[in-house]
Amino acid sequence: MSATALTNPAPDWLNKGDQAWQLTAGTLVALQSIPGLAILYAGFVKKKWAINSAFMVFYAFSATLVCWVIWAYKMAFGEQWGNFPLLGAPGPVLTMKQNLAQATLPSADVAPNFNLSTMIYFQFVFAAITVIILGGALLGRMNLLAWMLFVPLWITFSYTVGAFSLWGGGFLSQMGVLDYSGGYVIHLSSGTAGFTAAFWLGPRLQRDKDSFYPNNILLMLVGAGILWVCWNGFNGGDPYAASPDAGVAVLNTNICTAMSLLVWMMLDYIFLKKPSVIGAVQGEITGLVAITPAAGFVAGWGAIIIGICSGSIPWISMNVLGRMKWMQKVDDVMGVVHTHMVAGFLGGFLTGIFATIDGCAAFGLTNPGGAIEGNGKQVWLQIVGALFIIGLNMFMTTLICVFIQYVLRIPLRMNEQQLLVGDDAIHGEEAYALFFEGERSHLSLNANALESGHIIESQSMANAEGSGHGTPSESTTNGIKKD
Repeated sequence: MSATALTNPAPDWLNKGDQAWQLTAGTLVALQSIPGLAILYAGFVKKKWAINSAFMVFYAFSATLVCWVIWAYKMAFGEQWGNFPLLGAPGPVLTMKQNLAQATLPSADVAPNFNLSTMIYFQFVFAAITVIILGGALLGRMNLLAWMLFVPLWITFSYTVGAFSLWGGGFLSQMGVLDYSGGYVIHLSSGTAGFTAAFWLGPRLQRDKDSFYPNNILLMLVGAGILWVCWNGFNGGDPYAASPDAGVAVLNTNICTAMSLLVWMMLDYIFLKKPSVIGAVQGEITGLVAITPAAGFVAGWGAIIIGICSGSIPWISMNVLGRMKWMQKVDDVMGVVHTHMVAGFLGGFLTGIFATIDGCAAFGLTNPGGAIEGNGKQVWLQIVGALFIIGLNMFMTTLICVFIQYVLRIPLRMNEQQLLVGDDAIHGEEAYALFFEGERSHLSLNANALESGHIIESQSMANAEGSGHGTPSESTTNGIKKD
């Protein structure tokens, strides 16, 4: 008998439309990371950090996938690990028999109409983008070797716990906490962990903090555009079916995001006198984040309200609280504490208010909706879920950073030479070869020059304070002149 006769290429449980949509949605989410966040980060940072920032994304994407298929997927979505209520039992998902079989989430009692390898890939791209968002807080100074260790440790000991607790059938899902597509599992988690890791990592060089103007805002806009459009897969894929609720989630995602961007821009106009493009990108991101836990649960008017809140409350967080000295002690480069932690908490809280019975039913839940449906208890459940995710990520991220720094004796930060020079010192490469046929044009890495202090870097920036900027309040000139 031939090998092809042993397997039915179209088993009874397979829905080809669901299979096609799930693979498409997973691919869209992957595009959010590479190239989306890679080029967004590369455009946002100084020129000397463009390569390293983008490469952190590519490394995290690759390392997460290897961890995912060898042990982490089952920790997040497998059978509960004995009597331990926070994790599934670790193990590989690499055999052909496993991958061809129907996908199941045994602890959640879910069996979608596509195969397991499709589910593994779809859930992987969510795990990858979470640690990549986290990394946005650490740009411009994290030791690459430390990042190489941090990613698998954090995916294993932090992400899997949150994913199992809310999506894999763990205690938060059994309590009835709602998280449609990752407002808690991904955004609240990454925002909290990123801010915590930034605390342990310490700040960038003071000269970089004082003068950290984006090197390519157009490139940043391209990344932000990819992020927005591909969010259709992010939220539209989570019903695990090409269902009516998937369409609702996609529409609500775009309504909320557009509203959030417009509100943020208007606040910039009113209070800062100029509509910052970088600020508008931040408003886009907060809208995407805030609608994520609510996407298919709320009506269109609920998405508008969430967009108004996500364009204003994180704006206040970033432009008022974020400018206070106690907040500036933690150097969060991309502002993930505002765009992901604050917006993720906000979206989860508003889900508890605006979730509808019909939306929950369309998603396959018997949940009685939120406060607007007379179920005020849902608001408190959402708060409990958020507090668990915040506590989990503060604790585990701290533990991982301390382990790398003090047990493995691997510095979390780059050395002073790398901090001063950037990409050329770390990778031996520069982002742009626009002059001198690719020769170095702004910093010398000649060993003798470094030893004698002959490094030239001069900058003079005009005042450019505004929403979403990590910029100084007055012009600066930094330089070490030749003898």
